[in-house]
Amino acid sequence: MNTDSVAHRGAGREPHPFAGPRPTTGGTVRRTLLRTALTGAAALGAGLGAARTATAAPGAPHTPAPGTEPRPSTPAEALRELAAGNRRWRAFRERHPHENLEIRRTLATAQHPFAVVLGCIDSRVPPELVFDQGLGDLMTVRTAGEVLDEAVLGSVAYGVLELGIPLVVVLGHQSCGAVRAAVEAEQSGTRLPAHMQYLVDQISPVIDHGKEGDARIDATVDANVRLVRSRLAAEPELAARIGTGRLAIVGARYELTDQAVHRLA
Repeated sequence: MNTDSVAHRGAGREPHPFAGPRPTTGGTVRRTLLRTALTGAAALGAGLGAARTATAAPGAPHTPAPGTEPRPSTPAEALRELAAGNRRWRAFRERHPHENLEIRRTLATAQHPFAVVLGCIDSRVPPELVFDQGLGDLMTVRTAGEVLDEAVLGSVAYGVLELGIPLVVVLGHQSCGAVRAAVEAEQSGTRLPAHMQYLVDQISPVIDHGKEGDARIDATVDANVRLVRSRLAAEPELAARIGTGRLAIVGARYELTDQAVHRLA
């Protein structure tokens, strides 16, 4: 379901610990400005980004033994770690953490991921790469358009209730093919083959009819993320954890043109 890139929409997104400001014009990536923004926006990722470890390069400082490094244990800590990882990804400074032999052996007996990422199946948006995380860091669930069903709900609930994960991120993205398909199916009145119509039916209620063309698709990407996030947050057992501060469920969006993740208000 890959489609061509569409223009960004800047309104309705709050500042957050994922990345710097979004570009004010769509399509052209100004690498120099972006790299400057990366270094200037590092404060929110300080601490945890430096505390977590990667496979040591020759001459690098000694890597702590597996399990001795601090793990994000609160929603705020988890958000900061994801923000730091996305900054590394954008700057081509990935650490590819937690891939060495010791980590793999440790993970054979237990896992302690710090975030659930519910994202799209799009091949251009793999959460572990986008956030520069490694084995045992993220529990990822991926469906076209982040569409929910019972299996997805159960998977998210497992991560939160059984593993104690403090953060769930619903991650949409620029140029989502599932959203485009839903918009175009509504406009043409056609039905998609096989089970793809289910995706259209789930996304259609949030199609933004106040906009036209690619702007409609772009706005619907955001609206769909907000819908999925609100549905998850309304689940009674998840809502109870949100109420006590043990869990946050946030909506975010990945831009294919500059590789930044931005939280949606």
